[in-house]
Amino acid sequence: MRVLLLTPIPHQLADTIEAAGDQYSVSMEEPALWPDGIDFIVSFGYRYIIPPEVIDYYRGRLINIHISLLPWNRGADPNFWSWFDQTPKGVSIHAIDAGIDTGDVLVQSQINPGSDHTLRSSYSTMISFASYLFAERWPKLRQFDWNPIRIPSGGSYHRASDRDRWMAKLPLGWDTPVRDVEELGAAGKDN
Repeated sequence: MRVLLLTPIPHQLADTIEAAGDQYSVSMEEPALWPDGIDFIVSFGYRYIIPPEVIDYYRGRLINIHISLLPWNRGADPNFWSWFDQTPKGVSIHAIDAGIDTGDVLVQSQINPGSDHTLRSSYSTMISFASYLFAERWPKLRQFDWNPIRIPSGGSYHRASDRDRWMAKLPLGWDTPVRDVEELGAAGKDN
């Protein structure tokens, strides 16, 4: 099988793909520039919206690895928002549909990274766990052996620009302790 990895961190997935006997290519380009002959697409940290005609063409062969416990923190910067909004943390692998992080969940796991992290270290923990979950489930995912679950209504959604006003209040940026992000979020909701 030829797998297209839409990710800035292909090393997190490459060994798993190769261990299954699959070949892969990597792209961070917009969909019009993808290579031909692709059988399956895995998105992990991809920032573009995939057009409906591409979703229709690859339906059932197009998944996303998202570092949140969907329906919480759909969209951009899920790690930041899980701390800021104090929502459940986890990893979801879901089918890609026309919405943003709204496709059926194929596998999901809640985790608690602990409040001794920084934004950067909690992000690394989430990425590592997402890679582990993908490795564990890829043999079934690649064979379409899944029982999709509809994402429940509710949750939250954020755009990349939503984070900017809050990050400006964190002088340590991504090295800010997550407990400080939680405090900022709690104070921000009171204003």
